[in-house]
Amino acid sequence: MNIDTSRHGAVSVVRPDGPVITEEDATLLRTESLNVLGSTLGRFVVDAKEMTFVDSNGLEALVDITQEVSAGGQHLKLCAVSDTLREILMLTGLSKKFQQYEDVQSAVRSFL
Repeated sequence: MNIDTSRHGAVSVVRPDGPVITEEDATLLRTESLNVLGSTLGRFVVDAKEMTFVDSNGLEALVDITQEVSAGGQHLKLCAVSDTLREILMLTGLSKKFQQYEDVQSAVRSFL
């Protein structure tokens, strides 16, 4: 799995290019997201369009990222969440930990 990072004004977008299904994928997602968090003062979005599935490692990474973002008074913003990922978040009781948006533009605008 690769992770692309792009800028939309003052907001960074972290975009995994596939499901997070191994410990290595989860570590990469966590590391990249926390690096971006440190350089953007919490103004970042995870574009989950291609992240159609996460295993327990992926869920743990998302929770870790959320805790770091919350420590700065923000919420982790996910966009383009697939039906499968949305269901996983609901079934595990984690959906309330994230702000979810339809697309990158609406998630980025939420910082205004």
